[in-house]
Amino acid sequence: MIARVAALLAALLLATAAPAQSQSQDASRDPLVEAARINARLAMEYLKRDQLSVARDKSERALALNPRDLTVQLAAGLVYERLLDTKRAEKHFRLALRADAASPEAQNALGAFLCRNGEFTKGEAMFVKAAGNPLYRTPEVAYTNAGVCARSANNLERAEKYLRQALTVRAVYPETFVQLAGVLHERGNHLQARAFIERFLAAAPATPDALLLGHQIEMAMNDRKAAAVFSDRLHKEFPESVQVRVLDDIERRNPG
Repeated sequence: MIARVAALLAALLLATAAPAQSQSQDASRDPLVEAARINARLAMEYLKRDQLSVARDKSERALALNPRDLTVQLAAGLVYERLLDTKRAEKHFRLALRADAASPEAQNALGAFLCRNGEFTKGEAMFVKAAGNPLYRTPEVAYTNAGVCARSANNLERAEKYLRQALTVRAVYPETFVQLAGVLHERGNHLQARAFIERFLAAAPATPDALLLGHQIEMAMNDRKAAAVFSDRLHKEFPESVQVRVLDDIERRNPG
């Protein structure tokens, strides 16, 4: 679950950054528009630092300056979701889409919000719409998020389909590798799952989730020696992680 949430959050952060870049040319002609986007970007920076009160203030300032701006509305949606005000967060994500109905960033952001809040079918639909949007430069992100959403809904067959679609768009996308490894492992295809974990580790820095998943895959294949390699790496590289505690609990319950 940690990996799935992380993927969706990453997608949202990408979504808030992209419109600001694509619209920078017209912003330079209007100081109010630029000021609103600066405040929205500051809200995101404070949000990353968990300074929620300041993030909210910056977001509200951005909204006061230009409530019709896509970037401003996306930032507000993120801020209010972190403040656990899901009703207000959804309002801002939908206002972002109203500001630009053709925006793949807004489609992706709303899809992520819907999926995180249990509306899996609607979330998947928004991701697929974003992935098929000719304006979207990174459709692999939307397809991967659709896969994450389907996996969260326990529809592993559909999750695998979306993740493989992501790889047809971009053959080397580490987040897709690790998500597909998880789906294949859950579907019992451990040999292919192993291959995708290996591809992930060859393309990106190790993460606690990936190492724990690698251990689980090797155990499912009865390769305790290979599983021990993942266990050792997890303990050495991420000794304070939640995944280490999970692994220790697994090993206590299944000694030998």
